[in-house]
Amino acid sequence: MNGRTLPAVEERGRLEINPVVLRKIVEHAADQVPGTLRHERRLAGIDVGEAGASAKITTGSGDPSAVDVRLELHLQYPAAVRTVVSAVRERVSQELDRLAGHHMRACTVVVSGLRGAHHLGPRPR
Repeated sequence: MNGRTLPAVEERGRLEINPVVLRKIVEHAADQVPGTLRHERRLAGIDVGEAGASAKITTGSGDPSAVDVRLELHLQYPAAVRTVVSAVRERVSQELDRLAGHHMRACTVVVSGLRGAHHLGPRPR
């Protein structure tokens, strides 16, 4: 490359990944696990689409690659809650490492609801 050598890796700079990007990785990974469920979003009673997992990411102060994850999601009914949550934790951890080089220090999962796979509309009276 033009006869020049590249500087040592340590001298080339560093990569910082915004916590918003980490949040998107976590949410997408959680939504890919079988048994998780996207749910309808409503604003003032009006359908405004669907939403999946919702995450909050806190980055580590001592170790910049460590993150704490708080994840809220819905599961498909019936579901083996512990099994699905365990799979979510594993998938999120793998994707954070694979895509961003971060590791999960802690993960809190809140299951907000259990719903059928297909919403059938209001119950008949």
